[in-house]
This record gives sequence, C-alpha cells and structure tokens, in this order.
Amino acid sequence: MDRRHFIAVSTATAAAAASGQIPSGGAYAADGVDLTTAAGATPDELRLWYSRPASEWLEALPIGNGRLGAMVFGGTDTERLQLNEDTVWAGGPYDPANPQGLANLPEIRRMVFAGEWADAQALIDATFMGNPKSELQYQTVGNLRLNFATQGEVSSYRRELDLDSAVTSVRYTQGGVTYRRETLASHPDQVIAMRLTADAPGAISFTATFDSPQKVTSSSPDRITIAIEGTGQTRSGVTGQVRFRALTRAHAEGGTVSSENGQLTITGADSVTLLVSIGTSYTDFRNPTGDHVARATDPLNAVSDVPFGKLRQRHVADYRSLFHRVELDLGSTDAAKLPTDERVKNFASTSDPQLITLHYQFGRYLLIACSRAGTQPANLQGIWNELLSPPWLCRYTININTEMNYWPAPITNLLECWEPIFDMLADLSVSGAKTAEVQYGARGWVAHHNVDGWRGTAPCDRAFYGTWPTGGAWLATSIWDHYLFTGDKEALRKRYPVLRGAVQFFIDTLVTDPSNGHLVTCPSMSPEHGHHPGVSVCAGPTMDNQILRDLFDGFVNASELLGEDRGMRDETRTVREKLPPMKIGAQGQLQEWQEDWDATAVDLHHRHISHLYGLHPSNQITKRKTPELFAAARTTMEQRGDAGTGWSLAWKINFWARLEEGARSYKLLGDLLTPERTAPNLFDLHPPFQIDGNFGATSGITEWLLQSHAAELHLLPALPPSLPNGQVRGLLARGGFEVDLAWSEGALQGGELRSRTGVRAVVRSATELKVTANGEPVQVHHPEPGLTAFDTVVGKTYRLSPS
Repeated sequence: MDRRHFIAVSTATAAAAASGQIPSGGAYAADGVDLTTAAGATPDELRLWYSRPASEWLEALPIGNGRLGAMVFGGTDTERLQLNEDTVWAGGPYDPANPQGLANLPEIRRMVFAGEWADAQALIDATFMGNPKSELQYQTVGNLRLNFATQGEVSSYRRELDLDSAVTSVRYTQGGVTYRRETLASHPDQVIAMRLTADAPGAISFTATFDSPQKVTSSSPDRITIAIEGTGQTRSGVTGQVRFRALTRAHAEGGTVSSENGQLTITGADSVTLLVSIGTSYTDFRNPTGDHVARATDPLNAVSDVPFGKLRQRHVADYRSLFHRVELDLGSTDAAKLPTDERVKNFASTSDPQLITLHYQFGRYLLIACSRAGTQPANLQGIWNELLSPPWLCRYTININTEMNYWPAPITNLLECWEPIFDMLADLSVSGAKTAEVQYGARGWVAHHNVDGWRGTAPCDRAFYGTWPTGGAWLATSIWDHYLFTGDKEALRKRYPVLRGAVQFFIDTLVTDPSNGHLVTCPSMSPEHGHHPGVSVCAGPTMDNQILRDLFDGFVNASELLGEDRGMRDETRTVREKLPPMKIGAQGQLQEWQEDWDATAVDLHHRHISHLYGLHPSNQITKRKTPELFAAARTTMEQRGDAGTGWSLAWKINFWARLEEGARSYKLLGDLLTPERTAPNLFDLHPPFQIDGNFGATSGITEWLLQSHAAELHLLPALPPSLPNGQVRGLLARGGFEVDLAWSEGALQGGELRSRTGVRAVVRSATELKVTANGEPVQVHHPEPGLTAFDTVVGKTYRLSPS
C-alpha cells in the first residue's frame, strides 16, 4: 500500500484536532476531595493504593509537572517528599569533541575492514572517545521532610495515587483524629502543593525542613518560608555550574506558622497548605547563568493567595485534558480489590486484567508527569532520582532507551508530550555539528549512544559501548513520523533543517566496504553486543542500515513535500540504494551483522536485539510485504528467548505484537509484571529502576490493539486470547486518525474512526468492514481480503462494523 495514503492534506485542521480534546471538569468538596473519575471507571480502578507508608524509594509515589518531580512517601510520624527539577545536572557546558579523532579515523577504518577489531577498538579507546569520556549526571535537589507532633497507634491507613486526577493522598486515624494529606505537582502553576487537613480543630502541628546530599545552605527568607540553595556537583573534571534554590511556604487556617533558621513550625492549625517551588540557573545547554532565585520565587508568589481548591482544580483540568483522551477497559476481577503491591505479587497466579489497564495508564501518567512542552525530555528515570550518582547517570541513552520513552507519545494521544524530543534534537544539531566536524571532518551533525543535559554528542564511556554514530539519526526519524501522525506541515518545515543535517553527516561519512562495495558506517557497532570476545566494533551493522533507510526516506519525503533540496534528495536516494541489504543467516535468523556471526556472538541471549529495529519500531519487516525477513525475525526472537531486563522485555512485548502473536506478547507482559521486574509503585526495574520499561509496556499493549506502521490501520492485530473482551477509546494512528474499538469473544464488535487530516483510510481486520457516517453508508473498496479502503473528510467520524 502506498505511503502516500498517510500524507496529510490539511495541516491546520490536524493541528486544531490535536489540541481540542475531551472537556475537563469535576466537582470538588470543601476539603478539595475530587468527586469524579474518568468515564466508565469505578473509584479504585485508576488508583495505585497501599495499606502502609512507603519504607523505601521504590514504594513511594511519583508526581510531576514535566519540570518538577517528587516522590511522596506518605508517612505518619514523618513525611518525605524527595524533590527533583529537570535541569539539575552535574557540571556545566563542555565540548567533548576529541581533536585526535579525525587523524586516527583512517587507521581505525583500515583495522576494522582488515578484521583487526581488538586493535581498532583499542585505538578508539585511546584516541577517539570524547573528553571527558564520561558524560555528566542528573542529580537530586534533596528532600522536604515533615515531622509531626502526633503520637500513638495508627489505624485505617490508606495511601494512594489517583491516575485520574494526578493527586496522591494519605488518610489515617491517630489519637482519635483522622488526618488527610493531598499532594500534587501543578503544570499550570509550576509548584508542588500539599494540603493537610484533620477532622478536629487545631489538630495539625509539625515542623518542615529541607535536607540534601548536595552541599546546600538553609535559610528562612520570611516568617512563613524556608529555603535551600546549592550548586550541582563538579564531575568528570567539569565544574558544577547549575545553581538551584528550593522554597517551601506554609499557609495555615488557625494556629500559628513561624520560620527560623531554615525550619518551618506549624502549631495547632485546622488545615495547612504547603507550596514548594524550585528554580535553577540552567537556561539551555550553553547557558547556566539564569536567575535561579527569581525562577524559584516568582511561581511561589504568584500562587500564595490562591486557595488550594483552586490550584487543585486548575491542575486536574490541565492534566485531564491529556489523560482523558484514551480510555481502556480489559475487564476486572476480584483481584483488583487488593493493594497494588499485592496485585503485582499475585499477577502470575491470578486473573487480573485490570492490572494491565492500570499499568498501561500508569505509563501514560508518567509521560504526562515527566515530559511537557518546554521541559527537558524524559531521562532514564523520567525526572525522579534521589541520588547524586544514579545508575547509568540518568542520562539520555539513545541506542534504545530514550526512543522507547516516547513510543507511547503519538499512539496513546499524547503528542504534546513528544515535544521535548524535538527541542533536544534542535540542540543536538548544534552540539553534534562540532563533533561531526572535529572527529569526522563532516558536515551535518552526529550523536552517539548517550547524551546528557549539556548535549554531549561525542563517543563516551568505552569504545565497546560508545562506538555507535547512529543515535542521533534514530532520534531524527521521529521528525517524519510526527508528520505521519499529525499532518503538521509547519512543524515539519521548522524541523526540516535538523533532519537535513542528520542526513548530511552520513552522506559525508559512509565509506565503501572493500569486501562487497556497499556504503557502510565505520567504525560502528551493534548496541551493546560483542560479535567476538571483547569486541563490538565493526562496519555496517544491520541496525545502522535500517535506521539510515528510515532517515533517508524521511528526508526524501519531507524535501519533496516542502519543495526543498532537490539535488540533495537525489543524492540521498543514490546513497540509500548502496546500503547493505538485510540478510538471513545459516540458522534462518536475521543477521545482526553483515557477516553471519550470530551463532558465535558473545551472548546469544543478549538484552539488545538491535537488528530487529526493522520489525519495530520501523516498518521494513512486515508479515505481508517481506515474509522471508518476517520469518527470519521470528527465528531471531526464538533464539534470543524470553529473558531480559525490564526494558528489554518491554521491547520484546512490542516485537511479538508486530509478529502478530498476542499470546507470546502477553506472556512477556506477565514476566514484566512480577516483583523482580516491577517495583511496588509500578516503576519498571532494569533492575534497578529504569522508566523505559514502563513506557515500552504501554506501547506494546497499544500494539496489541492497533498498528499503523504498514500504511494501513490494522485493528486488533495481536489481541491476546487472555483478553477476549474489552474496549479502547482515543488511540492515534498514522494518517491522523483517532480510533475507538470494542471486541467480544476475541472478535471485533465495532469501532469508530475520526479523521483529522482527510486522507484515505485503509483498514485491515479479520473480516471485511462496512462503514457508515452519520448513519449513511460510505462507499468502500476491498483491495484484498481483510482490507477496507475509503475516503475520509476532515473532522468526520466513521463507524466501522464487521460485514
């Protein structure tokens, strides 16, 4: 089917449709308790809840507004809010490009082509890695701790995170008084707010203080406010330059509030609202000199006189405008009545389809909470990190993990949450241009396997892991994919120079493989897998060629649509044709490298299955267009097995969905939903915590229900037999379609398709469909069994029913 079916004809209407979503609202009781839930949901269905406080970080509940994050512990004697701000990075602006690299590049390439991989890798380690070799860490701000004056036995305890409102709450009885706390991170007001209430007057007394593993100073700026101020650490020889200031202000009804020497004291209050604001000096990756004091103070002053109920209402309305776009119902059993941590422990031995729904919507919640327009992208832990030296530095690992973070953005109707990736791409096109010039003598820009807050783009860590020039190219493929989902021609035009620069780098740096005449990347590797003991460096690995085909195709399509760069477009087509083809090895598997090394590779069950990029997220391997490659991809999946880290299992869920084997995909989700891979608070465990597994699982569940990568909308392509009945509303597909589906006994019952761009719809289903609009039949065409094609009109809704 021609990809042109998915080229939009009305950018303005598509953008308008994307922004106009479900109305938000809700009734609020006097104490701010939300009285509404998402349509069709019972009060507990969209809640993570627990019968005791969090005793460790992976039991605490995350809140966030894209920029500010907190982990809420819900204690009774003490409360802890572990705080993050998404620009608190160690170090400061630096240029890691290694000037030794270019002079040694010819010898490195000679060694690779001669099969002297260990020597090539050693020379890369000595002369081609960035300076410093290690990038910089994302770091915590610290903690806000409340110490309560109440003592005695606690009863009727409940702690929860309501995904429908993005509010955490704690409720318990102590000393005959029932206490309640609600905490939220407001995007419209850019503060974290906590409301403390009790059912007895004058019952609330506590102290509040900041602490931090950073070197900070504490103060009391006024009689109701406390502050800490510090600077991100010096690491890898780069001086810490991000200054930060955190403020907490208390407003009490009844009782007294005082602040002295960095401690708030609240005595005998009826209710209290705490407001937390954090500002940093980070302006962009080149400028850490902003006014962190004003950035902390201004949001706090702006809301100091706003009642908590109003703050909450604005927060919920803003959040629901995104969250309510998609609803999923997979059914429920009595297992859903248990606390969330018990459900995870029991999932393998019980029927609990609603936990899948909860986990799915938790993934969408997390993306809304850690990635909003104007913020930093979601890093390896989103925005939630309690350490100064977190695992893998909490960077943007762009050989799979950052990309996986954003797989749910378009398909689960969160296009706005995708925006930080495009902002980062604009940054990388600047910092990566220096690396391209200094280390490769090339035009355009490049980024390797990791990026940090300072947009380091040189190879980093060790040559075994870092010799991979295709990370930026993978990210850049999202520019054309965004257009396929939205038809937004102006966004494409704005981002086109970034796409062009990514292509230009490879036009300049691809070299001829003397063994076969193909144009290849060299040096490179197949992330993060060794093909012989101790060595990964190679030329033209399968994944590179797949990524470059997508990159080149996106550029060619964009340049044609925008009427730009005809000469470069023709050159790109020519270069694309010279890339090595995908190959099937002696075992019937898809080869990971140009040579058939798969059987003797270092780890036959390696967590990275990079060469199946062509199956997912790409569309170069499909069941109907490339059946031989499709069968080879399946063989590879069987060989690799079902074990893996959290994110690796999540990718396998997507792979098996693309292979249209819902039962196998479901089995892997079950492997993920175990205490070994899912923390009590539903965070994915690598281990330890890594957020891409959450996002990858949400993507994989969506792939069970709707796929649009093959120039058609495939309905229920991988529906697991364990989920025979259900419905979903609001999924997005390429071509600018929004889709609702219902199924029963494993078969499609019907659906609706709303057209945002007015392109022709091509729909695949188990049976042919009849289509109506406004109750009237729509003329359809059946180009082959199972396919239904029809023209659409912008803004119109089409009812799909099995014939």
